[in-house]
Amino acid sequence: MTYVLWASPALAVIAAIVSGKTGTVGAVLIGLALALIVALFAAPHAFQVGDAAVFLARGAWIGWIVVPYILGGLFFWRIALRPGGPAIPERSLSDARARRRLLFAACFLIGPFAEAATGFGVGIIGTMMLVRRLDVAPVPLLAFSLLSQTMILWGGMGSGAIVAAAFARTDPTTLAVNTSWFMVAFNLLWLPLFWRLAERAGVSCGWRERVNEMRWLCAGLAAVIAATVALGPETAMLAAYGPLIALRYVLDERPSHRELLLATRKVAPFAALITWLLLTRLIPPLKQVLEQAGRLQPFPGAPAWSPLFHAGTWLVVAAIVTGLLRGGEAYAFVQEARGAWRTGRLAVLTIVAFAMMAELLSGSGIAEGLARGMFEALGRWSVLVTPIISAVFGALANSGNAANGLFMASQLSLAAEANLNLAAVASLQQAAALSLNIVSPVRMSVVCSLAETPGMERQAYRAMLPFATVVIIVLLASALMLSGGIL
Repeated sequence: MTYVLWASPALAVIAAIVSGKTGTVGAVLIGLALALIVALFAAPHAFQVGDAAVFLARGAWIGWIVVPYILGGLFFWRIALRPGGPAIPERSLSDARARRRLLFAACFLIGPFAEAATGFGVGIIGTMMLVRRLDVAPVPLLAFSLLSQTMILWGGMGSGAIVAAAFARTDPTTLAVNTSWFMVAFNLLWLPLFWRLAERAGVSCGWRERVNEMRWLCAGLAAVIAATVALGPETAMLAAYGPLIALRYVLDERPSHRELLLATRKVAPFAALITWLLLTRLIPPLKQVLEQAGRLQPFPGAPAWSPLFHAGTWLVVAAIVTGLLRGGEAYAFVQEARGAWRTGRLAVLTIVAFAMMAELLSGSGIAEGLARGMFEALGRWSVLVTPIISAVFGALANSGNAANGLFMASQLSLAAEANLNLAAVASLQQAAALSLNIVSPVRMSVVCSLAETPGMERQAYRAMLPFATVVIIVLLASALMLSGGIL
């Protein structure tokens, strides 16, 4: 009975979301309230109101750290792509090779890049805009657009990795690098499924082009992992994929001098932002000055906030500078800021609430107690169960932060009880929390709305089922190897 009581906050959140009667924010507020009651009256050890206040504040701080990424990224994206900027001429796509190259670039390069800059499924919009030019049928259009989510580990300026690392009490770069190998496995197994989907959609190619696509995918994966090691998860995707997309554009389009100039003007805000962020990470004296200026870390072990080093700050600065250089009026900044808040507010509230709930469950000892009970029941094989639950819950909540907030602490406690590799367990949990977001109901609803195909969610799920199956197979195989002591 005690274990059921301890698990009740997580069960309440899951039940609220599955019922469809409340959104993710409402569900997590229910779970947060229940977690507070259970922590105060049924925690494994003494846990007073003062303790609860400290851990709630700690959770709010962890959630706050990623808010500038979310709102700053959306604000910058809206300003940089505001109507009225230079337009890049579109070329004819009558050539089969050109059609296929546009499709691959949209799904595996441009979409993931857009998702990395902002998160929230923005990559879906960019991918769909490009794939529409190919005049494919509605269901393939939906599936191709969802493939923009394949690099979600680095989505939203790596904010998910930063929050997950705080829950795991580890370094974000270490966690992201470890998790990136799961993303390699997913992408390499997803690529043949993409080939099959493209053939059925009538955008076919020969094996030479398929080998070329494999090379580009591998180059992108290698570049983003290397960039993560060097720069951390915040800027890795932008630094790695920005140059790749530019190179791909030049090789595929063979633009004239005028077209190249227009394209350069269009992407100049992104190039300038990426260059500045790289400099702040790669020049040690500059990095040290920016990190120490105004640095705040009110809770030991929690992420610090350095306003001049935080990428979210520079996203806002870049948006303002871009708007001013393009002759933007004050009302335009207000309008785009309001738009960014409307888009991101639910995500902000959800992340902060889940972080507070996670810290309560961890600080009160409930997460550890649940893990111990599961270990007593299933032994070291208990590590098999939680990743799949995390993957499904992450998809239902449309948030890796939600799944990590509920399960990261328990997973690590399980790993400690079973004497497993803690770093590997944390990366498996992170991969599981993110991996099925590609078919989350929220993203499925978004993609059908954008494509103006309401009611086609079931067909879209059917098209994406092989991609989801790959995720489950990789997670189960990894969990088996972990449980068996191979990893």
